[in-house]
Amino acid sequence: MTLSLGDTAPDFEAETTEGKIRFHEWIGDSWAVLFSHPKDFTPVCTTELGYMAKLKPEFDRRNTKIIGLSVDPVGNHAKWASDIAETQGTAPNYPMIGDTDLSISKLYGMLPPAPRVTLPYELRPIIRPCAMSSSSGRTRKSNSLSSIR
Repeated sequence: MTLSLGDTAPDFEAETTEGKIRFHEWIGDSWAVLFSHPKDFTPVCTTELGYMAKLKPEFDRRNTKIIGLSVDPVGNHAKWASDIAETQGTAPNYPMIGDTDLSISKLYGMLPPAPRVTLPYELRPIIRPCAMSSSSGRTRKSNSLSSIR
């Protein structure tokens, strides 16, 4: 499914750190921001979730709810919240979804495309950025049609 600007956000049911929700009912008459992070306990995601918790009063002031999504189970999110509080000065103060079956990630097109080739090598020409050095020692960047064999 491809989502475009102006589309109605797909509805779903999910387990969250604040209990089970149906997304559209949870939004109610508010705006909503659904954001995702790939895995619990990763350094960048830890800082991002702490930052969102610090910004939550600003979202509230604008009648906007925030909700996070990860492929890890809700139980992991609860444990991670303590780590976020310790390292970022505040724990998530919004629900976090456990999307262990990837159903919401797929519904919203959040996953990367499947690998093109499962072999260790690609067997067809592809365009890749590369750097080439000339005899004068100058390096120039270009796109090159190349094959990995």
